[in-house]
Amino acid sequence: MPTDRIAGIRLERLQLPLTIPYKLAFGPVTAFDTVIAEVIDTDGNTGLGEATILTGYTPETIAGCWQSIQEIARGLTGRTFEEAKTVAFKHHHDAPFTVTALVTAIEMLERHPILLPDDDIDVPLLAILSATDEKGIVKEVAAHAAAGYKTIKVKIGWDVDDDLKRTAFIQSCLPDGVSIRIDGNQGYSKEDGVKYASRVDPKNVELLEQPCHMDDWDASKAIVAATNVPFMLDESIYGEREIERAADMGGVSYIKLKLMKAGSIDNLMKQLQLIRDLGMKPVLGNGVAADLGCWMECCVAHRMIDNAGEMNGFLKPTQALFQNPMRVTFGSVRLPAALPALVEHERFIIDTAFIGEC
Repeated sequence: MPTDRIAGIRLERLQLPLTIPYKLAFGPVTAFDTVIAEVIDTDGNTGLGEATILTGYTPETIAGCWQSIQEIARGLTGRTFEEAKTVAFKHHHDAPFTVTALVTAIEMLERHPILLPDDDIDVPLLAILSATDEKGIVKEVAAHAAAGYKTIKVKIGWDVDDDLKRTAFIQSCLPDGVSIRIDGNQGYSKEDGVKYASRVDPKNVELLEQPCHMDDWDASKAIVAATNVPFMLDESIYGEREIERAADMGGVSYIKLKLMKAGSIDNLMKQLQLIRDLGMKPVLGNGVAADLGCWMECCVAHRMIDNAGEMNGFLKPTQALFQNPMRVTFGSVRLPAALPALVEHERFIIDTAFIGEC
């Protein structure tokens, strides 16, 4: 069993190239900028946590994360686990992803029960539609359906008329039992968001996600009043305050959470329950996270989520980070009933730091 005091923290800054650029409304992502925290107790036991930094998902930058995680880590060594988490959370408002990497590493070191399922588990995922031309869309939709996916994510947020036309074509290609989850990635103005939401055909649409800027709550309110389909907030949500604000606004059907915003596994679980308590449905998952973040979200989703998870970022880099990689079979990811270990990944390391007795 682990002891209850931190001896040292090893930090790595990685750049993980992606197999295919990940298309977002604010530009394609070609590599993940990821920081891994390894927290070590006085008996040499370890826990791992991750922060993958992306503009639009967090106000943090990768350079700022790398600097602040070292500064925060210096205040954690020598402390008990509970003391260290309390100290780290003082920085959560300004550096949520950074703090999550450290605190979830401590939770893994503590052997958080949700990270230790009794047996191998399967967690349903959604698939991403990358094609934009009609021939490619037909081929890709058929491939996803054949692979067992029941939910396909469609990206919009560019030209609203083109997006409506492409959405309609995608709907015409969907096999029975397959729905789409439409993600605007904050790409629209208020006017275009309302136009899309009021004109999109609801056929086989599970939900419409965050078409307008995260800070534009007025736009979200206007879309809720006009939409033909269930509406979900994502980037606008950072914690309990925003979840409650969404509930007070009315008309929000879904709230999506990411572990890296929550600061800890315990916080994430509390927020998921709050969403349900306030009459909305939770969605979980980070499509811009590496293996550690996705694995932790899968462990939580297995217990607390009843729809397709979005924690598929681990499929995007050119190489898995786990010695025993997560495998996707018939639309679900299989997690072994064991804590993961990392492969050798020196070629992806940009920088390292050692804090305390490492």
